[in-house]
Parts: sequence; C-alpha cells; structure tokens
Amino acid sequence: MLKLMVGAFSLTFVIAPTVMAQLESGQGQQLYEQHCVLCHQESGAGAPPAFPALSANDQLGDSARIVRRINAGTRRMPPFPALTPEEMSSLVHYIRNAWTNDFGGVTTEEVTAVLEDLGEVGPMSSVWDGVFTEAQVTRGQALYMGACTFCHGRRLNGAPDDPDMRSTPPLARARFVRVWEGRSLATLFAYTRATMPEDNPGSLTDQENIDVIAYLLSVGGMPAGDDELQADRRRLARVVIGPRP
Repeated sequence: MLKLMVGAFSLTFVIAPTVMAQLESGQGQQLYEQHCVLCHQESGAGAPPAFPALSANDQLGDSARIVRRINAGTRRMPPFPALTPEEMSSLVHYIRNAWTNDFGGVTTEEVTAVLEDLGEVGPMSSVWDGVFTEAQVTRGQALYMGACTFCHGRRLNGAPDDPDMRSTPPLARARFVRVWEGRSLATLFAYTRATMPEDNPGSLTDQENIDVIAYLLSVGGMPAGDDELQADRRRLARVVIGPRP
C-alpha cells in the first residue's frame, strides 16, 4: 500500500506486493545492467537500428509481448530463458517504468502464465564444459587473424597491431571474463554479429562468428569438447560465461 499526501488530503493506492517488492529491491535495474545495458545503453536510448531504444517505446505497453521477446529472443536479440519468473517480472517492470516510461507493473503470476506457454528451458552449462571443438578453434584462429587483429591485436589483449589505432577491449583471459561474467554466449554472439568487424558489421557468417568465439574461449583457457558450438540462439543462451569453477 502506498500513501500520497496532497495538501490536506491523503490518497491511498493499493499496489500488488510483488510490484512493491520490485520497486524496493532494485533487482530489475541490476538485471538490466547485467543483461541489457551492453546493447540498449544505460539511458535506454539503444543504438538503432541494431539495438532499438527502450525509452519512450510504445511497444512496451504489451507486457506479455515483452516477456516472450526476452525469453525467446528475436532475430537480433539473444534469448534469456534462464531468467526465473521473479527475475523476469522485476526486469520487465524496470524496463516499463525506467527513464520516461510509465507503463505500469507486471506481477510474477502474470509472467509465469506467459512462460508456461513457451515451454521448459533445457539444462544450463558453462563455457568450461567443453562446448566447442579443436577444429572450430583452428578455423576461428584463421578468421581472427584475418578480420580482427588490426583492432584487437594478435594476442587478443586489446593492443592493436596498427599503432595509429585506438586500444580496444580485450577478448580473452581474466579481464574478458570479468566483463562478460553472468552473460550467455547468445549475448556475445548477438553483439559480435551486429557490431563486428567494426568497419564492416555483419560481413562474417553465423558459422564464422561462432568459430571466432570458439577461438576466443580457447585462448582464455576454456577446454575443447567433442561437439561443435552451434549458431543456435536457444542453445547459446544456456551456456554462461564465468570464471573457472
């Protein structure tokens, strides 16, 4: 329950307990910063057309549609099937009411009903579980040396081969893991696919992007396995980036 004093009058609003919890906990903002800010920016302005704005976006009026998009992804946006109904409701509530938005709350019960129609999520795994093959690493290394070293350097440390180029984020090892920790390979794949190479985004095929990612993981010490990493957004969404267990 929320009370508002206006002059001599006291107005009382009844707010669902789950919505009040969302307002007070800040969980939605934390989830946004972890999963969404990379593409949609802190301001919600995004970087259209690749990453649409969430601020003043009338499409956010349909909460069920937003839940489905976050869970299943879109052509450009990775899916986030691992979010629990509680986390999803907090995130959707934050997006619908942050910045200049005022689309109202969404309850965990409403989110649960939408998610039940989408089916169950498969098991989660880690980048340390052997999610790519040595053959992919070999292909990815050749692609990286041809398309990425000019900006990111041969050692993947962000020091470009061209001294006139600005430094770039490291793509392997501990610092890379710290930046991407808690995010899925689906997010890394979607971001890379939409923004790289910087001078010609989208010039690599999905398979080539995946092979480059396999190479990055290998340089970071993650082990290879028996099965190739696939350019399947739903599968990639179940592989989480993080430090060695």
